[in-house]
Amino acid sequence: MRVKRALTVAGGLAVIGWPFAVWLVITWPKLHILLPILALCFVLRLGALRGKTGALSRAFKGLALAGAILSIASIWMREAQLLLWYPVVVNAVMLTLFGTSLFTRMSLIERLARWREGDLPPAGVRYTRQVTQVWCLFFIFNGSVSLWTCLAGNIHWWTLWNGMASYLLMGALFAGEWLVRLRVKRRYE
Repeated sequence: MRVKRALTVAGGLAVIGWPFAVWLVITWPKLHILLPILALCFVLRLGALRGKTGALSRAFKGLALAGAILSIASIWMREAQLLLWYPVVVNAVMLTLFGTSLFTRMSLIERLARWREGDLPPAGVRYTRQVTQVWCLFFIFNGSVSLWTCLAGNIHWWTLWNGMASYLLMGALFAGEWLVRLRVKRRYE
């Protein structure tokens, strides 16, 4: 159990620390030693996710695989710029995950809400579908800006957006949705 937890922590650190590690590797090429460490963190993340099922777990496995591939390709090709594309991949995968759930009986947010809350009233189902749509819009916006930062080629802009601004926006969206959810729940209770 401790090994599994260590793998999860290593993978989480790789995801959170990715923008800063990429900035270090591109800004100071002598720190290329970070590339195998990043690849290892993503491989460990894959190991931590082994045996888990479901769409969310498959998405996380795909993201861990993408991170490992980008890290290994950067080592092999001696081209650290490949690392810049990971946030674009993350947003594309998450948009696909959330977006495709809108075409199923239950949206992803509804599944998560039912897991926590149990049964949902019709208003709750509508609300969770709208929240899923909002997250899709967020991933389109965030992915577009991430793509622009890759194409612009300015590592400082890339790091500012992908290492700070996008996390702040995501946190604001989580907090804002939580506040709205409280009001919606009170209205229908």
